[in-house]
Amino acid sequence: MTSNITYLNAKWGKQSVVNQRQVLAQQAMLKSIDVRTQVGLDLKSPICIYSLCDQLKVKVRFVDISMEGIYLKTEEPKILLSALRPLTRRNFTCGHELGHHIFGHSSTVDDLIEEHQKLKTFDPDEFLVDSFAGFLLMPTLGVRKAFASRGWNAASATPLQIFMIACNFGVGYETLINHMTYTLKMISHSQAVLLLKSTPKSIRQEVLGHSSAEPLIIADAHWSMPTLDAEVGSQLLLPSTAEATNDTITIQENYPTGRLFRATRPGIVRVFCRDSEWAVFVRVSRYQFVGLSQYRHLEEMEDE
Repeated sequence: MTSNITYLNAKWGKQSVVNQRQVLAQQAMLKSIDVRTQVGLDLKSPICIYSLCDQLKVKVRFVDISMEGIYLKTEEPKILLSALRPLTRRNFTCGHELGHHIFGHSSTVDDLIEEHQKLKTFDPDEFLVDSFAGFLLMPTLGVRKAFASRGWNAASATPLQIFMIACNFGVGYETLINHMTYTLKMISHSQAVLLLKSTPKSIRQEVLGHSSAEPLIIADAHWSMPTLDAEVGSQLLLPSTAEATNDTITIQENYPTGRLFRATRPGIVRVFCRDSEWAVFVRVSRYQFVGLSQYRHLEEMEDE
């Protein structure tokens, strides 16, 4: 009898957590819509999370500390992000910390935690702000549009296709897969397992034809942001006729799939194609820049 009661309690407890996740995810989605609407953003386009924080009067600073991020609930709210984490990770963590602010949480410190570890534990507040960051950075309509505009089927997407769309939304490859699997329900669990057998490193090797440790950002003809953010040292695969108006980024090689550039110094450069209307402003920050987010693209660091 005792074993049966234990089994039933565990079953009911698990069901309760599943229901709670669904309620929190719905709350997070609605709040992300509210925030986008509040600042005049549409419900499908990728965003710059740091510009959004500026609009909401939340200061963001990059610091030289090994962690994920910190939210400080002060008179002037602040978010601290580790400059040591990958660029895409910083973007998502900023959305996560902004979630703590939006939902009125107290000051928090988020230690280093990998994507797969999050699926093994459940903390309602952390799940809520993670879901908020996911919907804010990767809105349902936006992800569906990203696949549709390229003529791709999300349910059978290749690792390279997922990687390219992750680049467009400024998030990590694994982050997008998990969001599409567990939140948006756009791909099956078995498809996610197959996709996760590939890594950004293996995808870089597939695209470049050789192993490379430097981050790669791919922006194709369907890139839907007016800007593209990178760090010094990043590689950028842009459309094959892309030209830069200064040497903030420099051409490295031409591929059948596009023209490879390398970010060589901090700054902002307009990149365009003469044979089409495609154009972006590439904003390059120092490698592991430390300081306020609004100064990350300046050649000489400023401060408050």
